[in-house]
Amino acid sequence: MAHKIAVLSQKGGTGKTTAVRHIADVFRRTGLRVLAVDLDPQGNLSDYFDVPADADPTAGDVLTGRASAAAAIHEDLIPANLTLAEAELTLAGKMGRELTLRKALKDVEGDYDVVLIDCPPSLGLLTVNALVAADYALLSAEAQYFALQGVEQALEVIELARDGLNPDLQWLGVVFNIADMRTVHSREAYDSLQKHVGDKLLKTTVRQSIAYAESAERAVSILDHRPDLGSDYVALAGELLQRLGYTAERKRLGALAPAAQNGKPAA
Repeated sequence: MAHKIAVLSQKGGTGKTTAVRHIADVFRRTGLRVLAVDLDPQGNLSDYFDVPADADPTAGDVLTGRASAAAAIHEDLIPANLTLAEAELTLAGKMGRELTLRKALKDVEGDYDVVLIDCPPSLGLLTVNALVAADYALLSAEAQYFALQGVEQALEVIELARDGLNPDLQWLGVVFNIADMRTVHSREAYDSLQKHVGDKLLKTTVRQSIAYAESAERAVSILDHRPDLGSDYVALAGELLQRLGYTAERKRLGALAPAAQNGKPAA
């Protein structure tokens, strides 16, 4: 069965969706079968994977029971659009609403090794659905002063999901995103997080660059657009693969690293 990972943050702008896009990409390049689930009504992950805006059915249809998860898969992605916000309102009035996504994914998770769920930048019902469906929670934190506060709030929601809804949910770690470690501010934010969460803070920091916006606009992976920056996600994926127990796949990252290191200088 697939390892299901909910990727979340307390607010927008933490690089969460970019992380899902590229973790999925690196995992796939190691040979893993990866399903990405866009659970954000903004649909940014769907755009990044170049899924048409009029794709149908979508995650909203899955959560309201109008379509199965299998029917909503478009090129190994269950996309989202603004109808997902309407689906969230519909869910709010239903019994067992927190279990909806878990039940929906049961008919497809056997076809994949990893399911990555991109949560909305809030800690509401959609995020709770993702956490109840997931085996692991991965937090995205921006390199700024309030990063610790956001992580603590996300951890509170994880504990709520564990309490009776998904007691087996594990905390996979924290990704330190949009970082410029040349600045005192970023280094202090990193140190503060490390003091509070210890080894849950992943060692790899994802560098800040306008190239991510460019790759999103082109709907291409950063590994193809800027291989030098892609090396951050190769390293990050290596840490995650180790924590998930994918030893063989982690060894295959060696074939990706030289290409990532031979790109243009980061900016």
